[in-house]
Formats: sequence, C-alpha cells, structure tokens
Amino acid sequence: MKVTLSFETTISEDVSIMVDALRASTTITSAFNNFERVIPCSTPEEAFKLKEEFDGVIAGERNGEKIEGFDVGNSPESVEKYETEKKTLILTTTNGTRILENMNSKVLVGCLVNAKAAGEKSTEIANNHIDVVMAGVKGKFALEDFLSCGEILYWICQNLEEYEINDLAKAAIIASRDYNSLKAGFYNSRTGMRLAKLGYKKDIAYCCQKNICDNVAIYENNELKLIKD
Repeated sequence: MKVTLSFETTISEDVSIMVDALRASTTITSAFNNFERVIPCSTPEEAFKLKEEFDGVIAGERNGEKIEGFDVGNSPESVEKYETEKKTLILTTTNGTRILENMNSKVLVGCLVNAKAAGEKSTEIANNHIDVVMAGVKGKFALEDFLSCGEILYWICQNLEEYEINDLAKAAIIASRDYNSLKAGFYNSRTGMRLAKLGYKKDIAYCCQKNICDNVAIYENNELKLIKD
C-alpha cells in the first residue's frame, strides 16, 4: 500500500482523507452525533438555497466567524448540541468544504477526534494508495492539520503489514507522537491564535482531543454520510 501526505489536493485516485482540524473536519465528524447527513457547499448564498431545498440547518464561517443569518457557526460542539428535529446539516467553511470538491477519489473526513477510526477505515476500503490531505488555510500550511494528519497516518501504518510511505508523512507521524506538544501546536498555530482571539478557545480544546469519536464520513454524490460497518 502506498501511503502519502499531501497539501490541498490529493495525489491518489484510490482513497483520500481530507483534514481541516480547526475546524471543518471536526465539525463534520461531530455533526453525525446529531444529524444524518452533511451537505458541504461553497458559498453562503448556496447554503441559504440548500436550506430551503432540503429543510436543513445551515452552519458555517468566514474568516473564523459565524455567518450572518446562519443557524450556527463552524463550532463542532455547538453543531453537535444544536437542538433540532432536522436531519440535514448544510455547511460552508473557508477551507475544508472547498477542498472536498476537488478530489477525484473516495474521500473520507479525518481530524484528531476520529484519527484512529479514520485511519483504520481507510485501510479497509483502499486498494493501493491512501493519501492524507492537509486542507491548510487559504493556500498556506496549517500546523494543526499537519499534526492531526500525523495521528491519522500513525493508525494507517498500524493497520497495514506492508506499506510505502513518503518522508512528509513520516515527519508528521514523528511530530504527532508527543501529545502535550501536539496540543501546544494547536493553540500556538496561526489558526489557533486567531480563533482564541475571536473567543473560540473552547473549540480549540474540543478539536485537540484525540480519538474520542468513531464517526467517519465519506463524501459521495455531493454530500457526506457515515460509513456503515
């Protein structure tokens, strides 16, 4: 099995794992504790249209802040605890939802909270190549994505007997092994500091929890649903 780490776009036509740790991937993963499907979209205008079409809840952010008129922001805990009878969440974010649309492979969603589950599930469905993809922030490297990918890659390798792995992936695994340093990386990253300044420290704390969730979403037909065992 070929195992790689990439940035923004996937180099695999087999299985890819999109990672936007702060916060889209974590919000998507946690949303399945409250919703049956998540529909990602590119713009707030599209989100409002989809809300009418699917009678859903709209969530999202631009530059870290909740979008005016939306039901909830891009906060994993807020989405998870949002009180509603509706089963569809419509989500638009600055980075993660944009990345999803540009992958020509089976696409899973990974983050730190479901790293073990995402890594294991990818090895079950892949044929020859698993590519873990850092979403980054507006075209720039994001430390929290790199560290989260390292945890996912660790579990991928733990579940494979034979694999070929690129050096960037090896570096991410090494960087992610010390959990205290990993958490510090989340808080001291460019994204973490911006979210803290905006008053979202609780979201950072939620997103840097390791392996607390078994939800793994797959992107098919322009929507996300849980992979069933």
